[in-house]
Amino acid sequence: MACTCPHHVHRNAFCKHMAAVENAINDGTLDAFPSEDENGAEPDDCDCDGLGDFRCWPCVRTGRKELPN
Repeated sequence: MACTCPHHVHRNAFCKHMAAVENAINDGTLDAFPSEDENGAEPDDCDCDGLGDFRCWPCVRTGRKELPN
């Protein structure tokens, strides 16, 4: 496996792109950011309480909540 990103090219190291390809499902798609419908459950490491209108990173990362404008 090879990649053209600088991490792989300059360090000859396994990169995040290679990891994504390895984790892709059989039909060739990668569910990197599941929708709220598929992953509506609160992450175990949710820390939104007490943040006001701001959202914690675990909820933003999983697509459960969006950052306010």
